[in-house]
Amino acid sequence: MPKIIIGGIGPGAENLVPETSRTLARDHPTFLRTRRHPCAQLFTDAKSFDDLYESESSVEKVYTSIVERLLSEAEGHGTIAYLLPGSPLVAERTVALLREQEDVAIEVIPSVSFLDLAWERLRVDPVAGRVTIVDGQNFENEIIGLTGPVLVAQCEDRFVLSDIKVSIDVDKPPVVTVLQRLGLESENIFQVGWEQLDRDVDPDHLTCLWVAELPATTTSDAMTHLHAVVGRLRAECPWDREQTHASLVAGLIEEANEVVEAIGLVESDLGSFDGLIEELGDLLFHIALQSAIGEEKGIFDLGDVARGIHDKMVRRHPHIFDRDPETPMPSPEQLAEQWKAIKAAEEHKA
Repeated sequence: MPKIIIGGIGPGAENLVPETSRTLARDHPTFLRTRRHPCAQLFTDAKSFDDLYESESSVEKVYTSIVERLLSEAEGHGTIAYLLPGSPLVAERTVALLREQEDVAIEVIPSVSFLDLAWERLRVDPVAGRVTIVDGQNFENEIIGLTGPVLVAQCEDRFVLSDIKVSIDVDKPPVVTVLQRLGLESENIFQVGWEQLDRDVDPDHLTCLWVAELPATTTSDAMTHLHAVVGRLRAECPWDREQTHASLVAGLIEEANEVVEAIGLVESDLGSFDGLIEELGDLLFHIALQSAIGEEKGIFDLGDVARGIHDKMVRRHPHIFDRDPETPMPSPEQLAEQWKAIKAAEEHKA
């Protein structure tokens, strides 16, 4: 049976690269998940999968393709080494996918991760402090119903930081400790206000966040309850259970039209905002139900929908999220042309 030995190359400092990983690279054909790591130059003969990050349409497809290539290489060589940034036991989706494979032997060698350095810098015992670790790229889903101390990993770009920022809506948002490039000469640790998170932080792939006390949010609690209700309806209600994406289209159109009608009544002072809220709720239920069906299929969920429209709005409003303060705000006409140009570029890229 072919074999894949998985190791880590530490959080970034050369002195934290395990000797076991160096030995693996000397003894076996070696593959790096990415060369986007300060110590990747120590493994000059290793091949990386960086090309997949450019060619695949989603991160999950990148990971699936990496696993397929590794299985093929192991079949051809017998035994190969697979080295990952940090530790192979921390936030490594490809390791989980490899462990699901039945036709290859998997050996995992633990190593130091960025978490070890983070606890030292923060002077925090994660067990005693009951710290929760969440993925910045899935922040809004992972914090549902969550409070207390949180370390947010994989905060690699401003889109992720913007996504994190809008996920919490409270009167007194927390102060965040930003930890960057731990263990390197360029290590940087500083605090920033929540509202400035995507403005005052220049993120990279070695950035994580510490939130000493994550507040409970009314909006996230309401969405949590809605998600739970829809899930129960799909499990227990015969009508809801038999619905498909296509079967809901007629009702979706009807609810959208009723929202339009309710807006018209409000604008003409013939209707109430309570009526508009009710109609918007009916429309939101359809979105939640469509998302629940996608979640059951393992394709997408409500968080993906929210994240997708959030990222699109950030991309299409550079005059808000990426504007030089010295640059005048574009006119409405210029903004309309800008929107068309960005949309066309997105469609061409797709």
